[in-house]
Amino acid sequence: MTELQIETTTLWDFPKQNYGTTPHGNNKYRGVTPAFVIWNLLQRYTVEGDLVIDPMCGSGTTIDVAKELKRRVIGYDLNIVRDDIIKNDSRIIPLENDSVDFVFIDSPYSDNLHYSDDERCIGKISCENIIFYNEMEKVAVEIRRILKPSKVIAWIIADQWIKKKFTAVGFLLWERLVKYFEPIDIVCLTRHNQTSNTSFWHRKACEYNFYLRGFKYLFIMRKREKT
Repeated sequence: MTELQIETTTLWDFPKQNYGTTPHGNNKYRGVTPAFVIWNLLQRYTVEGDLVIDPMCGSGTTIDVAKELKRRVIGYDLNIVRDDIIKNDSRIIPLENDSVDFVFIDSPYSDNLHYSDDERCIGKISCENIIFYNEMEKVAVEIRRILKPSKVIAWIIADQWIKKKFTAVGFLLWERLVKYFEPIDIVCLTRHNQTSNTSFWHRKACEYNFYLRGFKYLFIMRKREKT
């Protein structure tokens, strides 16, 4: 395997979901996180033995990367696709206050994908509805509660353009997160393999004068001691 390098800029571009020959999560899972994103974050903000939590862990990419790096890890989700994921609502995480070293979350961006049949799923709420941000804020409050003082959260989110309407999901979520977390930095994640990345949609973008989503936000923040 090629030696892995820690990213040193705020533009991350990973054409493949996985690195190396060992699977990390399921690269066929809709909305799967590139494993190298998590690898970079754990290298920078954790050490061996730290407890890593992913409240919406999808196909388990965080679990696989964390175990490989000898971190303790717990992955929760409402849609269970493997035995080592615990079924749980991210708005109520069953852990003690100030007990976690790092939290990673790649949350729904709207109701654009089918994440779960569970009616509690925030991914059933449109990002055009303020309720979406109210529920995400509940997740943020719970993450702040379980994080140890000054520890780090990394949150992936993306904007939406649909039916001739743009929604600045990232900015709207950021307004909620800064109540509880101190900003460290914002990374731009290049998007690959999304369904709109085809010649058909590129022609439509030119014809109807709109932009396809080319990046996601990666918000890196530290727990605020006071809100």
